[in-house]
Amino acid sequence: MKKALITGITGQDGAYLAKLLLGKDYKVYGLIRRIVNRDFSNLEYLGIDKDIELVDGDLTDEASLINVIKTVKPDEVYNLAAQSFVGTSWDQPLVTSEINALGTLKLLNAIKTHWPTAKFYQAATSEMFGNSATDGIQNENTPFHPRSPYAISKLFAHWMTVNYKESFGMFAVSGILFNHESPIRGKEFVTRKITDGVAKIKLGLADEIKLGNLDAKRDWGFAGDYVEAMWLMLQQEEADNYVICTGKTHSIRELLDVAFQHVGIKDWDKYVSIDPRFKRPAELHILTGKNDKAKEKLNWQPKVDFEELVKMMVDADLKRLKK
Repeated sequence: MKKALITGITGQDGAYLAKLLLGKDYKVYGLIRRIVNRDFSNLEYLGIDKDIELVDGDLTDEASLINVIKTVKPDEVYNLAAQSFVGTSWDQPLVTSEINALGTLKLLNAIKTHWPTAKFYQAATSEMFGNSATDGIQNENTPFHPRSPYAISKLFAHWMTVNYKESFGMFAVSGILFNHESPIRGKEFVTRKITDGVAKIKLGLADEIKLGNLDAKRDWGFAGDYVEAMWLMLQQEEADNYVICTGKTHSIRELLDVAFQHVGIKDWDKYVSIDPRFKRPAELHILTGKNDKAKEKLNWQPKVDFEELVKMMVDADLKRLKK
């Protein structure tokens, strides 16, 4: 039985990845910070909260990471823990960097020193590209130009992963994932903020959604599809980095259209207001990925399309609120 260690296991990606690995007969360990209020709702939503062994540790504490690596001796390590909300990174750049950048370095060092046979996956992000692609399309060869403290911290972690592979021969890969969502996405993210807001408006529980830039365009996919790509990267003979995306871009306005029309509301303008507080200090206008490499080498491609994803999320929020 293979053993996998997942940091950030209570988050969206951690929960979906854990479910995937359990289905492949892995023994799954989840790294959990010793805090008072632990939220296992995502694991409970997917019905796997009783199937995971939790281990105490903290990405900001290298000693705890060393102890976990020496105890678990994992075959695969998936580093998904992060301060992942872009907006917060401007208000808390130090915390964001300590977790996302230095936390990754500490974990890499713990693996290199105490269990170097473990395969390592780093959760990178399309935010690292910024607005660098003149044609708006990003692949593995597109230059990076991060536009937020979050993206900068993730770029540090990405290059450290590359460096540890090249310097120490570790099997270390970086998955550059474009936006991926699901019914268990946090409500602070615009996709879930919209689907939750639409469900509340439909049920008469709210009458407004406050948003920032409605013209921002993103390449959105389903988290359940994307975690499969993470696993596939660690099953290859050679470690390599991959862009994971759908290759199709949609605007916030399109997302609103699909979500509101799904509940029978055609004229959504009267329910949406612009709040300057939700606009980024440095805007990232468009992200569109190109996943040719993942299709060819990993034999991976997304299964859930944009409209299906949005409707899935709205339906899940309606179901929650009706309870």
